[in-house]
Amino acid sequence: MRGTRVWQGLLGLRHTVVEAVALDEEAQVVVVSVRPRRAVRHRCGRCRARAPLYDRGEGTRRWRCLDLGELRCYLEAESPRVSCPHHGPTVVAFPWARHGAGHTRAFDDQVAWLASCTSKSAVTELMRVAWRTVGSIITRVVDDATAVIDPLDGLRRIGIDEISYKRGHKYLTVVVDHDTRRLVWAYPGRDKASLARFFTALGPDRCSEITLVSGDAAPYIELAVFEHCPNAEFCTDPFHVVSWATRALDIVRREAWNDARRSKDPAGAKVIKGSRWALLKNPEALTDKQRSCLETLEALNHETFRAYLLKEQLRAVFLLRGSEAVDGLQAWIDAATGSDIEAFVDLGYQIRANRDGIENALIHGLSNGIVESVNTKIRLIIRVGFGFHGPQAVIALAMLTLGGYRPPLPGRPPVQSRVRGPN
Repeated sequence: MRGTRVWQGLLGLRHTVVEAVALDEEAQVVVVSVRPRRAVRHRCGRCRARAPLYDRGEGTRRWRCLDLGELRCYLEAESPRVSCPHHGPTVVAFPWARHGAGHTRAFDDQVAWLASCTSKSAVTELMRVAWRTVGSIITRVVDDATAVIDPLDGLRRIGIDEISYKRGHKYLTVVVDHDTRRLVWAYPGRDKASLARFFTALGPDRCSEITLVSGDAAPYIELAVFEHCPNAEFCTDPFHVVSWATRALDIVRREAWNDARRSKDPAGAKVIKGSRWALLKNPEALTDKQRSCLETLEALNHETFRAYLLKEQLRAVFLLRGSEAVDGLQAWIDAATGSDIEAFVDLGYQIRANRDGIENALIHGLSNGIVESVNTKIRLIIRVGFGFHGPQAVIALAMLTLGGYRPPLPGRPPVQSRVRGPN
């Protein structure tokens, strides 16, 4: 009895009877023969409902469990099938493993934990499994967690963006909860149809509870939000709006540089060419040399310097809030459209066309900063994993790491993750 309890504790077994332990000297593995206790026997592997025995299945089966020192260890048990009224003939549920898995729960949880914290080579070397197997384990763990916890429940403020996960224009659409700062959904593609899958999964009742949605000015995001979320206000991300201004400023700078070259003014062309980073950086981040470059540019090319001031004035608008910010935005649009600088005239009309979303961002102070942070971490996941063959493994590992589904290490209590409230 004492030896049985030692093996149960050593292997992390619950509701399981240890019948025998043997060492396979030829394969150098430990084989532990087990069976489920009577209370959990003859249950469907999918729904866990008790059902009558159907047949003996494929006979004896093995599950890989955590290594015992230098030796691999396997659990061995009969694998009969039951006649489930909902799923038909199904292999019985085993208390030590997930349905359809070839590894124990403890093994799966440790692999998933390591995959979210270490590199691909470290996981595969330490656990002695292939990287493709790691992807299958992560998918199982995430599916098991989402079956208990609905990641789409309680959403009020969300952010939407896309991220490239592979060369060849392979993208994921990601959705982040602003209140918990967690990744709640991801799907291959970056179009209205891909995003519509999220709102379909959310359902009309929960879609009506969404109040604020942040995103860039991609038309498909706004169209999908307006179509599915009748009570939501769309907030255009301020960072993307300011990036429009920096692109317009660079267009003005390049035109001024080309004009200086055509007019045989090498000194002026050199100053304008060398001012690129000084024009794009924020004033508080400028070096003394870059400030001197801007002073020279102001005297040399007034139009380029005016474009720089317009860019900075737009950035200053997003530091304001409420009616003051709305009035500042209108003043900026009037200044840009009346500036006679073609790139900024076009930008003024572009911002006017997206004015509702920009004003919502100014009033509510909502941006896509949290979403961009999640995207950066997804890129790191892809880099640490040395790339992935398909999107499902990327999504599963991202949800495991950034969605709050990382399991605790076997035998240790779960760590409570920090969840932030509304800003």
